[in-house]
Amino acid sequence: MRYLVPFIVGIALLALWEIWVSLADVPVFILPAPSAIGGALVDNFGSLMTALWVTVKVTALAFFWAIIGAISLAIIFTRARLIEMALYPYVVTLQVTPVVAIAPLILIWVGFDNVSRALVIIAWIVAFFPLLTNTVQGLRSIDPQLHDLMSLSGAAWWQRLIYLELPAALPAMLTGAKISGGLALIGAVVAEFVAGSGASTGLAWRIIEAGNRLEIATMFASLALLSLLGIFLFYLLSFIEWILLHRWHESFRR
Repeated sequence: MRYLVPFIVGIALLALWEIWVSLADVPVFILPAPSAIGGALVDNFGSLMTALWVTVKVTALAFFWAIIGAISLAIIFTRARLIEMALYPYVVTLQVTPVVAIAPLILIWVGFDNVSRALVIIAWIVAFFPLLTNTVQGLRSIDPQLHDLMSLSGAAWWQRLIYLELPAALPAMLTGAKISGGLALIGAVVAEFVAGSGASTGLAWRIIEAGNRLEIATMFASLALLSLLGIFLFYLLSFIEWILLHRWHESFRR
């Protein structure tokens, strides 16, 4: 029922949308019917799939580097408070600064001949902070008695990290990863919008291009693909979370 009920509700909403657009005679350039959107998806399937693959690559690269950078920096922060005090304000500044405002600068610095690299950097900025904060929180929320046990066992710092801290912080890290995964996609889309160049051929650029041509059905088809990609990322990360935690974490025991 968890999956069947939302599916039925979605089908019902699409049917109501189709009927209302038809009865109200809404112009297609204002709100196309779901059937028109499906037709646009079929007609532009090749180009939309190519654009989808570009967006997937940017999102995946940004998310990968967000994981590497956030976990590495979180480990450093929890071991060297001086480094944390020195760098954390700048990390917060980078996060709270609107990415739309700094994206043109990144494009200039990287160069318009390296637009794909600039897109990854912009998406990485958006995805980095939630994973960092969740990982730091997870590493600092470990039972002190477990640390005492590791000390009594004479564990080295790397043994403490591998066998205690990372496994104990894993639930918080995976929560941050689910947030960052969606933000990486949002960052990729925003970056493509800001790039404003045919050199960035992702789904966001297809939305801009279709809008300029008043191909509203194609815009909706591109938006639907973006939504499906975001849903896929969320459930993929949720499945990974279930695989890693369901045998031992209390959140999966109910």
